Parts: sequence; C-alpha cells; structure tokens
Amino acid sequence: MTDHTLTRASAEASPTRIEPGGIEAIPAARRHGSPWQLFATWSAPNLEFATVFVGVIAIAFFGLGFWQAMAAIVLGCAAGALTQGILSTWGPREGLAQMVLSRTAFGYRGNILPAAINTVMAGLGWFAVNSVSGAFALSTLTGMPTVLALLIVVVVEVAVAFVGHDLVQLFERYASYVLGAIFITATVTIFVHADLGFVAGGSGFSFGGFTLAAGAAFGYAAGWNPYAADYSRYLPTATRRRTIAWAAGLGNFVSCAVLMAAGAAAATIAGFDPTNPTTSFTSSMPTVIRDLTLVAIAVGAIAANSLNIYSGAMSFLAAGISIPFALRRALVALGFGVIGFFIAWSALADAGEKYENFLLVIAYWIAPWLGVVFVDRFLRRGTEIASIVGDTARYRNPAGIIAFVVSLVVSIWLFSNQSFFIGVVPAAAPGVGDLTAVVGFVLAAVLYAVLFAAVKPQLGAPLAAGDDAQTVA
Repeated sequence: MTDHTLTRASAEASPTRIEPGGIEAIPAARRHGSPWQLFATWSAPNLEFATVFVGVIAIAFFGLGFWQAMAAIVLGCAAGALTQGILSTWGPREGLAQMVLSRTAFGYRGNILPAAINTVMAGLGWFAVNSVSGAFALSTLTGMPTVLALLIVVVVEVAVAFVGHDLVQLFERYASYVLGAIFITATVTIFVHADLGFVAGGSGFSFGGFTLAAGAAFGYAAGWNPYAADYSRYLPTATRRRTIAWAAGLGNFVSCAVLMAAGAAAATIAGFDPTNPTTSFTSSMPTVIRDLTLVAIAVGAIAANSLNIYSGAMSFLAAGISIPFALRRALVALGFGVIGFFIAWSALADAGEKYENFLLVIAYWIAPWLGVVFVDRFLRRGTEIASIVGDTARYRNPAGIIAFVVSLVVSIWLFSNQSFFIGVVPAAAPGVGDLTAVVGFVLAAVLYAVLFAAVKPQLGAPLAAGDDAQTVA
C-alpha cells in the first residue's frame, strides 16, 4: 500500500495493534502525536528505584555528603538530559530510529559495533537492572518469592514492548501521572527524616567521589540517548524542533534529579542499609505510603523496561540482522525478554556493586559515541541522509568506527575507575575519581573531525530549504 492511499485513521495512535515491520522509515501518512508526549516518555521510565539508587551510591559508596552528591547528580543529569533533548530532534526528519541514524557516522558495517553494544546494554543489561529492582519491590510488598516476582514483572514488560510504539507511549503517559504522584509523596516523606548535613566519614569535598557520582548520574540519564529518536520518529516532520528538545530533555532531567535526590537523602537517614536499599528506602515511611511506593517501584521497572526491550530490538535490527518476518521487531523483543529474565535472575545476588559498575560502563561507551555522532551531524548540516542509511545502501565511513574504538580504549585504559579495572591515572592518583566519559567524548569528537576530513565520506544531496533547520541541532 502506498502512502497516499492510507486513510487519516492510519496516522492515529493504535495502542492495541501490534506494530509491524522493523526499522523502516515511518512514512508521512503514519506520523502522529504531540512533542510534549516525550515529557512523559522520558519521565515515567526514570520513576523507579534504579534512579533512586544512583543517589544512594553517591553517598553510601562514593562517600559524599548530601550537598556534594546533589551537585554531582545535577551536573550528570543535566549533561545526559541535554544530549537526550538534542538527539530527540533528529527523529522526525527521516522517521528513523536512533541507531539507524548512527550509520551516517559509522557506515553500515561500522555501525554494527555501537548497535550491538546498545543491544546488549538496553535489551539485556538495563532490562536486568530494572527487573531486579521491580522484583525486589514486589517481593517485599507481597512476601512472594523474589524469582516469582521477577517472572511477573518480566511478563508485563515484554507484553507492552511486544505490541510496540503506540502502546509503549500510552503506558508511559499514564504511568507518569501515577508514578509522579506517588514518588513526589515518597520524596517529601524521605526529606522529612533526612539529615542533609550528613557527610560520610566526616570528610570534606572529595573530587574523586564527585567525579564518580557525576559519571554514574550521567551514565543513567544518558543511558536513554541511543533510544532518543526511536520515540520521536513518529512525530510529523514539521514538528517544532525546540519543543521536542525541551520536552524530552526536561522529562529526563526532572525525573532523574528528583529521584536521585530522594535516594541521596534516604542514605543520610540513620540506620540506612545500602545492602538492602529497597527496604531501607521505605522503612521511614507510613505504611500506606510505603506500600504505594513499593507498587510504584514495580510499575516503574515496567515503564523503564518497556523502552529497553523495544529499543534493544531496534538496535538489534539496526546492527544489520535480517529477519524476514513481518513482526520481526516484536519477535526480537520477545526473545530479549526471555534471555533478560535469566540474566536478571543471576543478578539478584550482590546487585548493588554490579549496578555501580554498570552505570559507569554505560557512560564509558555512550560518551565517545556521542562525540562521533554530534560532530558527524554538524559536518553534514544541509544535506540529506536517507539515501545512505538504508539496509541496501551499504554506505562506508571508517572514520566513525576508528574514532570510537580508539577513544573508547584510550579513555578506559587511562581513566577507568571500576572494581574490575583501574586505569593508569586513578591507579597513580586515586583522588581523581573517574574522568573516562569526559575524555572519551572529547577525544572521539576531535578524532572524528580529523578523520572525516581525511576520509571524505559520502554526503547526501542538499536538503530542501528549511528542512535542516527543523531537526539539526
């Protein structure tokens, strides 16, 4: 069926219909939605305990006082939200998913690596992290075995993602109302009992702890960056770019900053046990608020993982995996749900330290990826890209993958500060903390600009007047 024969109804949301296809461009006749729906899309998935726990580790693991932790949290969240807003503006022009758009910077084959990394991080890594937090909350609330709670959470997550884009957007919208009300109440309750003058160990400002906390907050907020255009690509082409950026960026920032602040405040309450954070977080609350918060944590995990499974499937297909079925995206999402369940099951023990490492690893790879794609987009301003990102184009651009890999390896080798690997700089000067993401971003951006000039990859044809101004940051 060609686009001009589609009826007006086809351009409206169909939340009960399984979304067909995979990563093809969304035609004009199927475009629908408001840019402000992105505020809910990027706030609801952060209204969960994984967000809260970032604030907890800033104090309990990195040794910061509350106000030090808040400064690091705001900085990290602001950086991740800024890039989220910019990337979201890229969806409407071509109607393509984020990791498909990434092909301009990496080429068809070079894009396999970042797309595969995002597939693992989104469809499996984040899926496991959020499922575990939701399972713990449901188990604490009901007393059921944690594995059974995990199974229930996973089934609902997969069902939403299986149906597809419109149901995901609808779920996030209504979840943002309910979760927002509950978590605002819970946050106020936490602050009533918090000791905001608390400083772990009684020490002063710790630069190392600050950079670790900021890196973790950035890793969490920017963890959504490789999905950004996935949820704006259905918007009409003429949608105002600035509105898209504000809606997506604010949704990400406000939800992350508020819940991380709640986690940091909770960690200052006497008797807080970071090895049992869910119970400790709710222990100071009245029974009704505690139970509602536990429900919200479980629902928040579903809100987050609906996006993770959906976009994990998109990244899997963007890596060049050819699946001939009409419902290929839905089937891939189902497969991730099954695999993710077993990964989450294995992560039920010692979840805290694994989560800390996971957040920093997210920042490690996303920062150089951002450096490459932002410079690439700038260098391609005024040109179309649809002709070079399709599955049949086989477009090449070695500059992107070289800049990405070199900056990733060098930044981790020099600055990583993880329990499984300490880089050269923090090994010699532990007080520096973790600057991997900052170095990775800058190095990748500079390297790509130099290599782009040397390689001279193919550019698309000039855009029609005004088209570029709507979507290019």
